[in-house]
Amino acid sequence: MKTVSYVFPIFNEEGNIPVLYDTLLRTIEPIAARYAFEFVFVNDGSVDGSLDLLEELRAADDRIVVVNFARNFGHQIAVTAGMENAVGDAVIIMDSDLQDPPAVSLELIERWEEGYDVAYAQRRSRQDSAFKKATASAYYRMLSRVAEVEIPRNTGDFRLLSRRVVDVLKRYPEHNRFVRGMVASLGFRQVAVEFDRHDRHAGETGYPLRKMLKLAGDGIIGFSTFPLRVITRLGFLFAALSIVGAMYVAGARLFGLGSAVAGWTFLVVVVFFVSAVQLIVLGVLGSYIGRVYTEVQGRPLYIVESVRSAREHPSEQ
Repeated sequence: MKTVSYVFPIFNEEGNIPVLYDTLLRTIEPIAARYAFEFVFVNDGSVDGSLDLLEELRAADDRIVVVNFARNFGHQIAVTAGMENAVGDAVIIMDSDLQDPPAVSLELIERWEEGYDVAYAQRRSRQDSAFKKATASAYYRMLSRVAEVEIPRNTGDFRLLSRRVVDVLKRYPEHNRFVRGMVASLGFRQVAVEFDRHDRHAGETGYPLRKMLKLAGDGIIGFSTFPLRVITRLGFLFAALSIVGAMYVAGARLFGLGSAVAGWTFLVVVVFFVSAVQLIVLGVLGSYIGRVYTEVQGRPLYIVESVRSAREHPSEQ
């Protein structure tokens, strides 16, 4: 009998956990005779009653694994820890707020049985604000242009991964993780499963604008050198502008075309503009250098305070 592991990152989800668990049990009931199941919940430093609820569920269901972080490490790290603590022949990653419908996971399993190593859920529609829809669409369009690997649009981390894909991902140690990009870069047989994303059932999103911007940056910087190429192009552009300016000044002096310096306002604006560009350039370079610094420190991706399950799991990665 094959084993399917479900992985759920948890951050302040006490209003969603009971409904999620009940919905999941009803979802897998039609195939429960054909598969063994494991449910891996990663508590990412929740400060509400999430951990207590998970412990209660684990006491009643020995298929549940509760990985409790020592502090909050972030959604992508929690997803990674869930995969590394899952033992299934297939691993399904889902958010715990019920925006990812558990019923779609059955379609992902069907695609896996057809021979695909990755079955990713692709949003056909989403119940989000107009601002979030617009920014997400713009971001994925930009990412598809600058990324060095083809990352499917309108996808999150909701997907099924075969055991061999999970084993390969374990060899990726980077701290600034963009899991959907990492999976896309692996290759293997991948297929999309379209679905309609629901509203969040309860609570507040764990991805406010600040975290969304960081994740977007991880996707661009982690899978593209385009920002560095832009810096080079800006350098050539300003060099060309400086040559044009020098030619204008020389012509004005030689041929009496007018004053070479019409006023100090223009010069001040140019100085401020160039200074801003320089700071942006330094910021881009700093982003890449900072990532190198983080990686060479060699610190663990996460620290686990405890693992509650019916079997042994790694306590730290």
